[in-house]
Amino acid sequence: MQLFKGNILSYHNDPGDKELASSYSYFENGILAVENGKIVYCGDQENLPFDASDHELHAYPDQLIIAGFVDTHIHYPQIGMIASYGEQLLEWLDRYAFPAEMKYSDKAYAKMMAKEFTDELFRNGTTTALVFSTVHEQSAEALFEEALSRKMCLLTGKVLMDRNAPDDLRDTPERAYEESKRLIEKWHGKDRLRYAVTPRFAITSSPEQLDAAGRLLKEFPDVYLQTHLSENKNEIAAVADLFPDSKGYLDVYDSHGLAGKRSVFAHCVHLTDDEFALMKKRDSAISFCPCSNLFLGSGLFDIEKATQHGIKMGLGTDVGGGNSFSVLQNLNEAYKVAQLRDQKLNPLRAFYLATLGGARALSLENEIGSLKKGNYADFTILNPCATPLMKLRMERAESLTDTLFVLMMMGDDRCVSGTWIGGEKMA
Repeated sequence: MQLFKGNILSYHNDPGDKELASSYSYFENGILAVENGKIVYCGDQENLPFDASDHELHAYPDQLIIAGFVDTHIHYPQIGMIASYGEQLLEWLDRYAFPAEMKYSDKAYAKMMAKEFTDELFRNGTTTALVFSTVHEQSAEALFEEALSRKMCLLTGKVLMDRNAPDDLRDTPERAYEESKRLIEKWHGKDRLRYAVTPRFAITSSPEQLDAAGRLLKEFPDVYLQTHLSENKNEIAAVADLFPDSKGYLDVYDSHGLAGKRSVFAHCVHLTDDEFALMKKRDSAISFCPCSNLFLGSGLFDIEKATQHGIKMGLGTDVGGGNSFSVLQNLNEAYKVAQLRDQKLNPLRAFYLATLGGARALSLENEIGSLKKGNYADFTILNPCATPLMKLRMERAESLTDTLFVLMMMGDDRCVSGTWIGGEKMA
């Protein structure tokens, strides 16, 4: 058994903007106990059900122990072209993203980049991610192999695109179905891995291909669906032209059976009230991607409206549209998005979205996202005094909320003292 001593924060529910005390547990100088990859105790030192002197102790005084971050939307093939200048979504895809993704037809290259990608996740405190691969079957294989070697919880799938994309990045409805099915049968449920059926977005998939995606979800009802939705106004207009009989962008997916409990829709910046209502009805989830939405000029996500509709919501870095792997940096931008909408994002709620909120968006809250007994020991340790300026600012911190706000507004990978997967240190 390993013991970790520090200030421990673990969520039970969404604290909202009222900082509901019942929604989380906080233990100053608490103990997190890990055995055989799982959490066996999380609480005060005084209530330990065993003798601490019998076990290895790792002490992190004045640092925050929290469940590992859950990134609900990210593209591993775009790691090499992150922070590319000067375009909005559709032009950015053509100029930067598609050329980068063509390289993943080479399995050796994909394997090399899969390692770089997972290393970067861990360096930033992220322990679980829902990830886009490329249209190439081997790109998903490479990432699954890397995640399996790290014993991490990771969800991915080959991208489906059969139109409005370069020739080298297109498949067919038949190929999309056969290759996805083969990957599902090999990887879904293997150790901690899950498969996500992955049409890039409605612009790049024909109705026949969306039907093939729906068929996969019917045949394998516990796999996931990930795609993009209402990110950019030009994108929405293009979808309307391609699907003139639809009642809206979300209806395109819903009419093909793609909106369900394990469906995660990235962005959702410009949803209508009817679409918010339909998403709630289908029990689907939203991945809020603030860095990307600002970087690509897509718009300001309406956190308040999504909350009012009771929709499951997690946080996505959306690398490489997003310009940082850091969930802390994305919380920084999320706060500003809320401010620009005359809304508030309470720090306690922000860290909920990055942990248990993301786990709930992925229907994995009984495995990850909190430090409750029985969950996998996936956690990160954050130092709120990681830089001289943060240390100076922390002299004025008078509460847990203050500490979290310092971390989310001033923090980045330098704050991550360590990241553990199943009780094993990864970074």
